[in-house]
Amino acid sequence: MGALSRPEEVVALVKLRVAAGQIKRQIPPEEHWGFAYSMLQKVSRSFALVIQQLGPELRNAVCIFYLVLRALDTVEDDTSIPTEVKVPILQDFYRHIYNRDWHYSCGTNNYKVLMDKFHHVSTAFLELGEGYQKAIEEITRRMGAGMAKFICKEVETVDDYEEYCHYVAGLVGYGLSRLFYAAGTEDLAPDSLSNSMGLFLQKTNIIRDYLEDINEIPKSRMFWPREIWSKYADKLEDFKYVENSEKAVQCLNDLVTNALIHAEDCLQYMSALKDHAIFCFCAIPQIMAIGTCALCYNNVNVFRGVVKMRRGLTARVIDETNSMSDVYTAFYEFSLLLESKIDDNDPNAALTRKRVDSIKQTCRSSGLLKSSHLTSIFCS
Repeated sequence: MGALSRPEEVVALVKLRVAAGQIKRQIPPEEHWGFAYSMLQKVSRSFALVIQQLGPELRNAVCIFYLVLRALDTVEDDTSIPTEVKVPILQDFYRHIYNRDWHYSCGTNNYKVLMDKFHHVSTAFLELGEGYQKAIEEITRRMGAGMAKFICKEVETVDDYEEYCHYVAGLVGYGLSRLFYAAGTEDLAPDSLSNSMGLFLQKTNIIRDYLEDINEIPKSRMFWPREIWSKYADKLEDFKYVENSEKAVQCLNDLVTNALIHAEDCLQYMSALKDHAIFCFCAIPQIMAIGTCALCYNNVNVFRGVVKMRRGLTARVIDETNSMSDVYTAFYEFSLLLESKIDDNDPNAALTRKRVDSIKQTCRSSGLLKSSHLTSIFCS
């Protein structure tokens, strides 16, 4: 009955299924490109769908950029690799992408396949235009160095948190902006805005993935900054336990409030985009991020299991995001939803309201708000 009560989502899901089928039929015949696009679907179905918004040349560059960074991330995430082995691989990864013979076996499942057959990614990378190659090399070098730094360093302060998120996601924003510029379709966006585009997504994922990260085998790797969580608990794993639910949710709300500071930069970045395909590619994940923040805020289930937007609503976001009017409306409505969940007794209630009010004001002042019912569907 759930799906039948949301007919808009049924339609969007059908469209999404058709689009997924089209992707499979569009996989290039060359072995290396076939591997790249097939692997993209396996490691991130949502990204594989969103990337279809782009033209062929830029789509190839962004596909390889994503897979290179996913491989780099696989090395970073594999807690079974000794530090003395892992750090040099991260630092030298930008050189490996030029070597068709290089591979390193690590990770699990599809990520292990990506690493074992990384030569296909390198082969595809070497067919990209020089402008794309240089942009990917630069970001891979800087990200690998940053990841290596945090292998040996905990995220203690809020400044550490900002720095780590910059290395693993803000630099992705830099790289995408450089790829858009290399394609000749966009002006080069300010680094500060590109950084915020990455940080908003990364912080949302770090918040949402608490339970998965704390339970990781053989050992957990956590990125919630001690400066924030230590206000609410003696140990980060304490939030897993029911008796600490009140403090856990207060810490969660503190982190969501921290993430919201990037929302207006993201709106400014997206409003400056000229190419419709690039706009849709950028806008869909950002709407998903503000929606996920609204869902996670004041939600103890973050500490009990997986909290994410329904597939039907995700399908609607992908199907219905076509203009800045859609973006402003979604940000406004998800901000309203988050605002409705603020508890006046929460230690950060006043700051959360201030940040939500600022987002709402930016959306209203655009003059582009339209009536929608994403959040009413979201809440049902």
